[in-house]
Formats: sequence, C-alpha cells, structure tokens
Amino acid sequence: MSLILACPHCQTKNKLAVERMSEQPQCGACHQPLLSGAPISATDENLSLMLKHSPWPVVIDFWAPWCGPCQTFGPTFAAAAGAMAGQLLFVKVDTEAQPALGQQYRVRSIPTLLVIEKGVELERMSGALSAGQFKAWLQQFL
Repeated sequence: MSLILACPHCQTKNKLAVERMSEQPQCGACHQPLLSGAPISATDENLSLMLKHSPWPVVIDFWAPWCGPCQTFGPTFAAAAGAMAGQLLFVKVDTEAQPALGQQYRVRSIPTLLVIEKGVELERMSGALSAGQFKAWLQQFL
C-alpha cells in the first residue's frame, strides 16, 4: 500500500509506501525529507492510510481558512510538528476542502485536535491552545 504526500519543501507529490514511513523518506524531486516535521495536509485519500500505518501517534488539526482561532493556532501547531518530528505525526485537515473528514470524525467546532494511534482515538480537544498548553497536552502521547 502507498499514499501520496506533497513535499513540504517543493510541493511535489510523492508516492510513499506506507511501510517506509519510519525510514526518513525523501522527496523524489528535491531530495529533502518528506516527514521533516512540517504538518501534512490530509485528504480523503491519504488520511486513513496515515492513521493505519503511522509508526507514531497522529495529531490532527481540523481547521478552516476563515477561522480566526485556527489561523492563530496554526504557527503553534507547525512549531510543535517541527520540534516533535519522529515522535508524533502532525496532520492538518482543512474542513472547507475536506468536509467529509470533518463529518467522519464528528468535528463540531474548529479548531479541533485529535490524537489517534493505530486507528484508536486517544484524545480530543476543541479550541486553540497556547504553545505551552499544547506542548503539555502532547507530552502524554510521547
């Protein structure tokens, strides 16, 4: 099985065998790390594969471009993704572009954060958090 990931550096779409997720895969175009710590944009096509095969717990940020708190929280989420690369996989779901995913995961307000490991939801939190609050919340999943 494989999934398609956009490179966080050059945006080239890469086909990645799911069993290679923990091997530091590189972009076929720019040769930069695909899982370098930048949040991954989720789609209907790739989210279920990431959740099923990620070697790490997956932290999902359900957000929308028009949401002020989502925009405020975005840099905090990105910073945590960089700091905790290789321990947690950070994924963003744009609920405007992917409304079915918001419905599937029963997201009622945004931002909503979920942590899923091996297909099991471990925790859910609604609302934007400060960097300190977010880091403290994530520590329980390391």
